Amino acid sequence: MGATRETGSDAPGEARFLARLALLAVLGSLLVLVLALGEGGLVVLGAGLLGVVLCAAGVWWFVAHRGLLRVIGALLVFLAPAGVVVLFAYQGLWLTALILVLCWGVALTCARAALRRSRPERPQVATAAARPARPVLIMNPKSGGGKVGRFGLVERAEELGARVILLDPGAPADVAELARRAVADGADLLGVAGGDGTQALVAAVAADHDLPFLVISAGTRNHLAMDLGLDRDDPSRCLDALTDGEELRIDLGDVSGRAFVNTVSFGVYADVVQRPEYRDDKAGTALSLMPDLLVGEGVRRLDSLVDGAPLADQQALLVSNNPYFSPDEISGTGRRPRLDDGELGVLGIRVEDAAQAADLAVRGSQSTGLTVLSAHRVEVTVSGPAEADGSPEAAEDAGTDGPSEAAEDAGTDGPPEVAENAGAGESAEEPGTSGAVEIPVAVDGEALQMPIPVVCTLRPGALRVLVPRDRPGVVAPPPAIDWRRILDLAFGRTVRTAPR
Repeated sequence: MGATRETGSDAPGEARFLARLALLAVLGSLLVLVLALGEGGLVVLGAGLLGVVLCAAGVWWFVAHRGLLRVIGALLVFLAPAGVVVLFAYQGLWLTALILVLCWGVALTCARAALRRSRPERPQVATAAARPARPVLIMNPKSGGGKVGRFGLVERAEELGARVILLDPGAPADVAELARRAVADGADLLGVAGGDGTQALVAAVAADHDLPFLVISAGTRNHLAMDLGLDRDDPSRCLDALTDGEELRIDLGDVSGRAFVNTVSFGVYADVVQRPEYRDDKAGTALSLMPDLLVGEGVRRLDSLVDGAPLADQQALLVSNNPYFSPDEISGTGRRPRLDDGELGVLGIRVEDAAQAADLAVRGSQSTGLTVLSAHRVEVTVSGPAEADGSPEAAEDAGTDGPSEAAEDAGTDGPPEVAENAGAGESAEEPGTSGAVEIPVAVDGEALQMPIPVVCTLRPGALRVLVPRDRPGVVAPPPAIDWRRILDLAFGRTVRTAPR
């Protein structure tokens, strides 16, 4: 429910000052354009915009096509920005361009600072935690390129009184069952040194028994550890929570009965990670498959119900455990400001041609090809060949020819996760063994097959996470630019804001 904030008399004075600076910088850039009309001001603007459009079109042709169009796309990606720079230099417009870039840089910096100061973050509440008496930690020695051994995590954990279950890379294990046995033997804390796919499986067991869960950042990307504010450079620091920790309550995602801590991906990405060759050649596999997945004949599209509202014909759909700050940041460095807001983030993408790719590059989150929502329940099905034909051949043609290890930790978390639905309490049926149509799904990067409809929900506050008191913390992401709010701040108008 929204809250009313008086930004006239109650907003910090520095927020209003920064908002006014941002508007002055915007006016300054417009003034530069007007004054430079006779010296090519419009050429600077037009050439810059054309460069972005051509570059975006080049990326699309490179990714979505093969042969000559792919070559042309690759050339455009490099030549378009280079051509803009050469034009500026040849026409003597580089100074005008530089001033415009500086003005916009100042405007964006001041606008973000004003928004941040006018709407401070609500800190996540941490509570005091007793030292666990019988902690059990599951460690994957291959995860993150061997971080368990490189940082001496086994020895360090045992020094602190933990029992360590070291996985055998040559013998696939059901990590959720290992966690359940540990609980039966009296464990009062469960933890994982591994990728996010393994983290989710054990976190579900911890949540089911209301036990604290310890995240050790020994995976490859460590998305969950990043959003918890843990040290990703030195995973041994995560073990400090065993002796000097505090507890956070966070949400836990659920996709058709299986837990997830970060994201569930449908569509293009999920199709790619299904391929066995993806593990050893990610870029090559993606480039080989993308043309068929994006513009091939009979390509499958995703239909979904987001809190009951239809979202149809998407090429890719990403559902996250709490929304990412910005759709532009769903990548290796993307962050979720909070993990306890009780909402799923939903991102849908539909780009059919170079024009739509250019529109997405220029307009970003305002593009018609990008849908950004939040929800409490998302139900996903498909339209196209996979829905019309649930045979194994159809599933195979759609790019779903068998399980693979987690993409999140491809090559590092494979062994414990070869049993695809380990710990989920149920396993998906093989395509063709029943009338159910299955689609590829990437759960925290792990390639799975799930029968439709696939339902994503959230268990608010289900997971108790033990974190060290002394940790780097979460870097607050810069707020999204909202020029209407900047105007309200600058001129002291009242705006309605949602609590954060």
